[in-house]
Amino acid sequence: QVQLVESGGGLVQPGGSLRLSCAASGIIFSINTMNWYRQAPGKERELVATMASGGSPTYVDSVKGRFTISRDNAKITVYLQMNSLKPEETAVYYCNIRAALSRSYWGQGTQVTVSS
Repeated sequence: QVQLVESGGGLVQPGGSLRLSCAASGIIFSINTMNWYRQAPGKERELVATMASGGSPTYVDSVKGRFTISRDNAKITVYLQMNSLKPEETAVYYCNIRAALSRSYWGQGTQVTVSS
């Protein structure tokens, strides 16, 4: 059984940084993409960053230049480095792995609060 466990969320002041981690346990065949989403209160879940296998990362426009997604294939871990955080980026951040046969795995979410 595959489980994704996120860590690294918390309270940070505007302009601060956080690094989220998402570690997968279990066997996942043929990973296509490793992704970070976020969902703010009252809003839809939003794709923030994607790391495709063998491809370049992509980001939603609002985080370009500030967020960096990376992965450790050996550990099946994906990271999200978030710099210059803004209050409007307060949300629950979720990691997601999409694999062959349309399999999709989600973490439980980690709260990020940007506030002074």
